[in-house]
Amino acid sequence: MSQFAINVLFVGASFLLYIGIAIWAKAGSTKDFYVAGSGIHPITNGVAIGADWMSAASFISMAGLIAAGGYSNSTFLMGWTGGYVLLAMLLAPYLRKFGKFTVPEFIGDRYYSDNARLVAVICLIVASVTYVIGQMAGAGVAFSRFLEVDNTTGLIIAAIVIFFYSVLGGMKGITYTQVAQYCVLIVAYTIPAVFISLQLTGNPIPWFGFLSEHTQSGVPVLTKLNQVLTDLGFNEYTADVDNKLNMVLFTASLMFGTAGLPHVIIRFFTVRKVTDARWSGGWALVFIALLYLTAPAVGSMARLNIVDTIYPDGTDAAPIQYEDRPNWIKEWEVTGLIQFEDKNNDGRIQYYNDSESYADEAESRGWEGNEFSYNNDILVLANPEIANLPGWVVGLIAAGGLAAALSTAAGLLLAISSAISHDLIKGRFNPNISDKGELLAARISMAVAIVVATYLGANPPGFAAQVVALAFGIAAASLFPALMMGIFSKRVNNVGAMAGMLSGLALTLVYIFVYKGWFFIPGTANLPDTAEHWVMGISPLSIGAIGAVVNFAVAFAASRATAEPPQEIQELVESVRYPRGAGAAQDH
Repeated sequence: MSQFAINVLFVGASFLLYIGIAIWAKAGSTKDFYVAGSGIHPITNGVAIGADWMSAASFISMAGLIAAGGYSNSTFLMGWTGGYVLLAMLLAPYLRKFGKFTVPEFIGDRYYSDNARLVAVICLIVASVTYVIGQMAGAGVAFSRFLEVDNTTGLIIAAIVIFFYSVLGGMKGITYTQVAQYCVLIVAYTIPAVFISLQLTGNPIPWFGFLSEHTQSGVPVLTKLNQVLTDLGFNEYTADVDNKLNMVLFTASLMFGTAGLPHVIIRFFTVRKVTDARWSGGWALVFIALLYLTAPAVGSMARLNIVDTIYPDGTDAAPIQYEDRPNWIKEWEVTGLIQFEDKNNDGRIQYYNDSESYADEAESRGWEGNEFSYNNDILVLANPEIANLPGWVVGLIAAGGLAAALSTAAGLLLAISSAISHDLIKGRFNPNISDKGELLAARISMAVAIVVATYLGANPPGFAAQVVALAFGIAAASLFPALMMGIFSKRVNNVGAMAGMLSGLALTLVYIFVYKGWFFIPGTANLPDTAEHWVMGISPLSIGAIGAVVNFAVAFAASRATAEPPQEIQELVESVRYPRGAGAAQDH
């Protein structure tokens, strides 16, 4: 059986499973569609949260970023994991106790304002749409290689599958589909990592393998990786970070964004009571840890495998002939995600860092520039082929990569759909809409959101994890402070909440747009997205933390300058944190 047939078999079987689950779990009411009837078991919900969380950025792109940047990109691991602890401990149980369907609904009721609810809807849509671009881009990368179609066709296929199980099943269908997707993606991620760890270190546990000795050289894997990279003019893999401020802000931005993302928060509304929300968070961290502990090993071993592929004799003096390149390079070249340009016409692949520090060495060898480039998003997907693993492993990781992208995309699209149908249509324009009418509006909103996400996913502004990081910054600067203050401060009023959200969102978007070139600002549109041009060295990926600080500051200042919230709102805030004989309240 050809590799293409194996890929189609694995991917097709997984898609049939997802659609079958959606048909079985079809939503019959708005409560089923929005929060799966609030009857999901904590362990089941923990698995679904794990799949919802481990997106294309985690599965496809995170290990690639770690492979490219080494220690400096471990911020993705720290920020996303730390943020989940923040969410599980400080937000999720209280939001579940409040008993609403959506984040904007909580903000609207807590800040006693339809306008606050509208601002929250805007923030939610901006963050979620940005996030879903990364997921659709990741799906396009996976499809373009494994099903041998172009990126646009891959996105359309992904959109059709999401349409069936999301529009039909809503949160109920998505929850059980995500359980299946978690099983697919974690097996797909772990099995190649075990094989590769065995090949390189003799240790079958990837977590320990990348801290073990490299079998061929007899030195620790990370030491070996540092050696081969510095020999090629790259920084050491374990090199420290120069800009500590940016690293701290980026980690904080990811943490705050994690705790403020609606598609994650909404999952805690699907359980019966507050204690179930806490247990869901605990179980989710267990399931997430299985992948996050493996990602550093996958990244480091993938980078070492690439260097070994280009320099098979173990030295940088004799790169491989282009005609002798392995099949995995040939296959990925078709997608355009790997490129070779023979700059000195010697027929060999020169792979090194085009830096001033290495210029003399390169010139002495007759090299005229780096000739080999690859998209970071391919590394996890290409790993089985790089390591010459069996075809079924390649098919499995194809299904896993798509499961990761589709699971999170579905959650995001549901959050967008809920905001439009429940918070805009019912909450603002047509409060008397029937349950059946609202369910129809939710499904239409979902369908429109899928079309928009597919269009935007065809032209993403960066790698999947980078796009996702921008979404986290937006959520960190807009929604997270409003949620925190809504739970832990009785003094913040509707004026403060709206002013804070809008100021945090505006600062973050303008800073991102200036450096990403998404729209024209006179005098700033051409600023390069490089550290020397950033304000105080703060990356656009890190600005969300500053936006959050501005949000908090503006909200408190505006609230102090205006009237206190009504007494019943202050009592509501008090009751959410300190229930007064609220056994019944915990079960609503």
